[in-house]
Amino acid sequence: MAHRPKRTFRLRRADSSDSDGAQETFAEPGATGEQAAGGPAVKGPPSGRGHAEVAELLRRGRGRRRGRAWASSRHAARAAPRLDGSSDAPEFRMVDLSADEEDGAHHSSESKDDQRLSPNSSRTLEDEFSSVVNIPDAAFIQATYGKCKLTQAQEDYISLDVKQAFTNSGMKKNSEASESEPDDFKDIMPFTPKPQTLKQRMAEETTTRNEETSDDSQDEKNQDIWEQQQMRKAVKITKGQDTDLSYSHESQTVKKFDASISFPPVNLEIIKKQLNTRLTLLQDTHRSHLREYEKYIQDIKSSKSTIQNLENSSNQALRFKFYKSMKIYVENLIDCLNEKIINIQEIESAMHALLLKQAMIIMKRRQDELKHESAHLQQLSCKPETSINKSLAIDENTQLILEEVESRRARRRQARVLSGNCTHEEGTSSDDELSSADMTDFQKSQGDILQDHKKIFEDVHSDFDNIQNILLKFQQWREKFPDSYYEAFISLCIPKLLNPLIRFQLIDWNPLKFDSIGLKQMPWFTAIEEFINCSMEDSKKEDSSDKKILSTVINKTVIPRLIGFVEFIWDPLSTTQTTSLITQCRMILEEHSTCENEVNKGKQDLLKSIVSRMKKAIEDDVFIPLYPKSAVENRTSPHSKFQERQFWSGLKLFGNILLWNELLPEDTLQELGLGKLLNRYLIIALLNAIPGPDVVKKCSQIAAYLPEKWFQNSAVRTSIPQLENFIQFLLQSARKLSGNEIRDEVKEIILILVKIKALNQAESFIEEYHLDHLRSVIKEFK
Repeated sequence: MAHRPKRTFRLRRADSSDSDGAQETFAEPGATGEQAAGGPAVKGPPSGRGHAEVAELLRRGRGRRRGRAWASSRHAARAAPRLDGSSDAPEFRMVDLSADEEDGAHHSSESKDDQRLSPNSSRTLEDEFSSVVNIPDAAFIQATYGKCKLTQAQEDYISLDVKQAFTNSGMKKNSEASESEPDDFKDIMPFTPKPQTLKQRMAEETTTRNEETSDDSQDEKNQDIWEQQQMRKAVKITKGQDTDLSYSHESQTVKKFDASISFPPVNLEIIKKQLNTRLTLLQDTHRSHLREYEKYIQDIKSSKSTIQNLENSSNQALRFKFYKSMKIYVENLIDCLNEKIINIQEIESAMHALLLKQAMIIMKRRQDELKHESAHLQQLSCKPETSINKSLAIDENTQLILEEVESRRARRRQARVLSGNCTHEEGTSSDDELSSADMTDFQKSQGDILQDHKKIFEDVHSDFDNIQNILLKFQQWREKFPDSYYEAFISLCIPKLLNPLIRFQLIDWNPLKFDSIGLKQMPWFTAIEEFINCSMEDSKKEDSSDKKILSTVINKTVIPRLIGFVEFIWDPLSTTQTTSLITQCRMILEEHSTCENEVNKGKQDLLKSIVSRMKKAIEDDVFIPLYPKSAVENRTSPHSKFQERQFWSGLKLFGNILLWNELLPEDTLQELGLGKLLNRYLIIALLNAIPGPDVVKKCSQIAAYLPEKWFQNSAVRTSIPQLENFIQFLLQSARKLSGNEIRDEVKEIILILVKIKALNQAESFIEEYHLDHLRSVIKEFK
């Protein structure tokens, strides 16, 4: 049921003929709008006769009946011109002033007077009007009202219903046509409310109370009143409108079931087959559900048994407890090491910088002293016409340095005499003594660093800074739960955990000192060895992963630190440093090479750094000056002494290089010792020397430094190609000495040739100079 629309009121003027007793009334614009909205349903204008009859009836009704106006006086006056077809389709408006509740009493009295005065005429008017106007029923009015509201609210809405859209478009057109007509009564607008009568106020109060008490009953009453008003306000609807609206109304009704329709006959076999099929499906579904149910029951039983076994199994509880304790321990250990690693790096860098400073002082002093002493000797060799004042000025600049050098040499000679070493040659000393001031500063700085070194782990429990206690924790894991231990790859984790602690112990370790502790004697080394040995006993596997722990630690921790010493601190001219370094490297590179890939990489890096440092020493520290024979004939002259010292210094470096014969490859060592040092510096100095016992002594020392490993092949009668220049010098010296009948030195040269496998040259020389008594020497070495 449609709802009552909102009603508004507009002031209309009564006809001049009603001025004697009529009052101003308010008409509903909603009614007019509804009639206008209903207009579009009209397909065409009504006939001329119908218009004339309606106009005549309106004029007659207005004259006979007072207080009720079906149209305004101006609309009635303009009705005649529109009937001749010269203007748009006529539009009739029916205004029922009795619908206004304000004028209910007035209209009621006027209706009674009209009926009393002219009953016959009123009845005749109603009969004639009913023959022209068809009053629609309530359903029709409700449908029309709904269409009007839809058209007004959604003018731009396009309905999917073709008939509905068509009807709405027609209604819209007629509504626009009706709105285009002039309405003079719209010009008058009320600005003050009309005074209400006593009856009107009572009716309003009654309505308010009824609305508060019973809203539902009032809505129904208002709906009934509204329907009655719509029936009285309805306009004439053409047959086309009736047809469209009735069709639209019927299309909205629900189709009812027609019992007269016949169905095909029922086949019982088909029904039975369908029922069997449905039953089979249900049975299959039921069986699948049963299987799932049984599976769930089994899962529940299995879960309960597992829970029971876990609750009753003490081993699992102990395993969980152990794993939890290990997890907490490792986390705390990592936190501790992460906090201490910064301090370890600072102390490590400070110690390395201190040792580097000391090494740089010694190397720079050696180079400066060599430079000044060579310049001084050069001045002494200058011509007499050189300015004496200039020479004296240069001597004054170098005098202090030369005096300091000579004082250190005197102290070393005195120390050698006290020790009984009388075979020492000048120039073979390392000359690495520091002054008392430098030595005091070095010891003080080193003491401060070691004091800070002790404070790093002073606030740490022994379970977290003692490598043996740490490895004991992992050893317990390996003994109790070996499967999980090896599955966790603990052998790869232990070197990383121990790295900070091992570096902490290596801070005070100097592999260049002759009294430095060996790696095997360090606590971390022995602890790891014990851990590996226990692993071999427990696992009884030759390929146990724990065997690689020590080699990995050496490769990742020890070798990088050793490379730092080789590149920046090691002095190849120092035999003490070289011997100590070789001892440490031999232990690292030979005895602990179980993990070949890793150790080989570290080994290659270490050996490259050693070779590079020795090349640099040959280029920077070897200097053997060549003076005229007149300057070096006197063995006590400064030139001769300086040349001798520099030769023995180069020869000392030659011997230090060849000490690496068991660690460095032979071709690399021969290239360094023989190619770059012997042939380029030492042989040239020997050629410039006067043949004699001193030259033979130097050649014997060179041959003594050569590794015997190079000459162990008895089938070879020729020496190493790089020794060819040295062999030729020996033969040349032997020829000179044989002419002077110095038999002992010649025999010494023959022995040198035999030692270095120059047998063919030795035999040729013996035959050439008829030294048959020396053939027995050759036979001894065959």
